[in-house]
Amino acid sequence: MKFDKWTIGLAAVGLVSLTSAARAEEKANMVQTALASTTISGYVDTSAQWNFGTGNSRLPDYKFGGPTKADGFNLNVVQVRIEKPLDEQEWAAGYRVDLWAGPDANTLNTQSILSTGSSDFALRQAYIALRAPVGNGLDFKMGVFDSIIGYESVESPNDPNFTRSWGHSIEPQTHTGLLASYRFTEMLSASVGIADTMGPTINDKGFLHGKAESSKTYMGSIALTAPDNMGALSGSTLYAGVVNGWSGRPLLANDTVNGGVVASTETQTSWYVGGTLATPITGLRLGGAFDYLDRHEPGETWSLAGYASFQATEKLSLHGRAEYLRDRGDSKFFVGTFQTDPTDPTTATTVSADPDKILSLTATAQYDLWKNVISRLELRWDHSLSGQKTWGDTNPNTGEGSLKNEWMLAANVIYKF
Repeated sequence: MKFDKWTIGLAAVGLVSLTSAARAEEKANMVQTALASTTISGYVDTSAQWNFGTGNSRLPDYKFGGPTKADGFNLNVVQVRIEKPLDEQEWAAGYRVDLWAGPDANTLNTQSILSTGSSDFALRQAYIALRAPVGNGLDFKMGVFDSIIGYESVESPNDPNFTRSWGHSIEPQTHTGLLASYRFTEMLSASVGIADTMGPTINDKGFLHGKAESSKTYMGSIALTAPDNMGALSGSTLYAGVVNGWSGRPLLANDTVNGGVVASTETQTSWYVGGTLATPITGLRLGGAFDYLDRHEPGETWSLAGYASFQATEKLSLHGRAEYLRDRGDSKFFVGTFQTDPTDPTTATTVSADPDKILSLTATAQYDLWKNVISRLELRWDHSLSGQKTWGDTNPNTGEGSLKNEWMLAANVIYKF
């Protein structure tokens, strides 16, 4: 083993021994080897938002929105990812840790079962990745991971639009459990998993809330991808999945997580079908998504959305989304509370946070002017098809809103590192 002149000089005067120096250098090399394939990446997500008109105490309850972002500048979230991806070895191993800081971390709501609240910090994902040499390779994730269903991502830079869809808002988000994935062919892959709950609370379990110890959440998905020999359609995807289980730790009556969304304490089933379609028109891709949330109670909540993206130039891309939401019955997903007397909790009643029927149209222009920067301008319109006025200012006597149309213009700037 070679030593530098400084180490040899210290050894000559008896201040260090070459044996201890060799051991220290060996340990340092082991640490460097372990970290050599670890990467650090992430992004900083900011925005400026203007909601047309006056009265923003109640806004549409899609995820990562809400009154606190209206009419001003916003830091949305900072994500830091530390990751060692799986390599090509038969017995490969790796890990991923996604850390969130900022206001959106509170909406993520992935605090552990021991936490009493959130403070602008959250653990989005933290799992160990493993591969076993079974067939084409059987991959596992164990720990905290994103839900396997949905068209849109929790990560804003990966989405075609700045704001999230209603469908994304009713999907399960994060699970603590075990997920196995297998690619049968170039066209066909599937995943199955088991988790503690459908809810995002880390290490939450049914028996802590009076349920059986066997109370678990089960999930499965299948994906079809058009191969390269399908010409213009190559790369198109069709995806279907289901997640079934107890929704997780119930929220308190005064919680405002996700803009007033109240979690059920019973079993829920989330169904999803979605896909993307490559077209013969250069730069044009189409997509669609159907989300259905069965809360096993009277009522229904579902969303149907269509997407279109067009790469106009190397730097300019245009994205559109049209969506219909149905949320009705005795058990609605988007509900809130209203007190006729703010000082008297006994006057609180359940009110509709959003209309039974909503049409939502979103148009987004993205221009990549700076390196590593996503810059987007977005116009969004949410319209009450049922005639209910739930947005805007609140009537102090009835709890009814003042608006059935909500317009929003936002500029979104994201730096990826």
